[in-house]
Amino acid sequence: MAEAEEDCHSDTVRADEDDEENESPAETDLQAQLQMFRAQWMFELAPGVSSSNLENRPCRATRSSLQKTAADTKGKQEQAKEEKARELFLKAVEEEQNGALYEAIKFYRRAMQLVPDIEFKITYTRSPDGDGVGNSYIEDNDDDSKMADLLSYFQQQLTFQESVLKLCQPELESSQTHISVLPMEVLMYIFRWVVSSDLDLRSLEQLSLVCRGFYICARDPEIWRLACLKVWGRSCIKLVPYTSWREMFLERPRVRFDGVYISKTTYIRQGEQSLDGFYRAWHQVEYYRYIRFFPDGHVMMLTTPEEPQSIVPRLRTRNTRTDAILLGHYRLSQDTDNQTKVFAVITKKKEEKPLDYKYRYFRRVPVQEADQSFHVGLQLCSSGHQRFNKLIWIHHSCHITYKSTGETAVSAFEIDKMYTPLFFARVRSYTAFSERPL
Repeated sequence: MAEAEEDCHSDTVRADEDDEENESPAETDLQAQLQMFRAQWMFELAPGVSSSNLENRPCRATRSSLQKTAADTKGKQEQAKEEKARELFLKAVEEEQNGALYEAIKFYRRAMQLVPDIEFKITYTRSPDGDGVGNSYIEDNDDDSKMADLLSYFQQQLTFQESVLKLCQPELESSQTHISVLPMEVLMYIFRWVVSSDLDLRSLEQLSLVCRGFYICARDPEIWRLACLKVWGRSCIKLVPYTSWREMFLERPRVRFDGVYISKTTYIRQGEQSLDGFYRAWHQVEYYRYIRFFPDGHVMMLTTPEEPQSIVPRLRTRNTRTDAILLGHYRLSQDTDNQTKVFAVITKKKEEKPLDYKYRYFRRVPVQEADQSFHVGLQLCSSGHQRFNKLIWIHHSCHITYKSTGETAVSAFEIDKMYTPLFFARVRSYTAFSERPL
């Protein structure tokens, strides 16, 4: 009986050992899962990390990649659209130059439908070769460094043939002598005749639009230096603070020579009473003041009721026969407050009276001879889009010097509303002819 119980107990122990051996892989897997759960749990307990972030992280990564791909695709589409609009715009320009206006309008419309501001995204200029419309356009983003200094860019484009500098080339073959054959010295002398003694720098700028060579000649520092010396004299020996003589001439305040400064004054004057005493007349008075400056320092001034249409042509030269005209000299003065003022001394034009021999034997009452001059002070300023086109009165006086005693009597006029500002009016006929070179 005891032996039977021992055998049964031994069989139970073996069965338990066999069960433990069979369950050991399952327990090992469960422990591994438990370790993973603990690690994930500890990671979620860390600050700034949550299970929602862990779940959304793959979604966000996918979403950002999709957005980046969409942005790249959109950028490529915009670039392709701009390229297509540029091609249509250049095609329209070519059609317009060929005279096909209707076709040009059609291409312009298609280009602006794609990119409304396509005309501001490209700029065009003549290419050195001169053939091909598409080649004559230069994009802003590619050639900004070249166009920053146009003078240097044109100088690099000059061609050398037979060791002689060629400023320009004839567009068409001709049996006649082209202007490019002339030496540089002769061309510069022609340009000085264009500027002339009247300092017509406006014509020089228009001449620079002909070709690259003329542009280089028009930017010659010597021409602009002579122009500055003629305007300001010895006061412009130093170039500082300007970078070039051309910049000084364009930016520094000066009076203009290619026209005349004009002012119009209007007021009401009371007339005399009628004979019957029932009414008194009133008169509207209008008169003009004209001031013309010359580069050599001379100035003319005229006060008259005649309108500019009849007076302006007479003021072209100083040898005018207009009565009551005042001639004199002027100078520019710049104060510490950076205000440029013009001071002039003008006198009436002297007329030689013929001797009257009829009364040469009669004794005449001696008349005290005197010289009369007017001193004028004006402030130079700009108004609107034009520069140096306005003169404001600051002083006006009359000086009478008696020759017998040498005394001078000064009468200053009050600057009131009767002294209206003078505004500049350009006159083309003043610079239509050149009498002397610069």
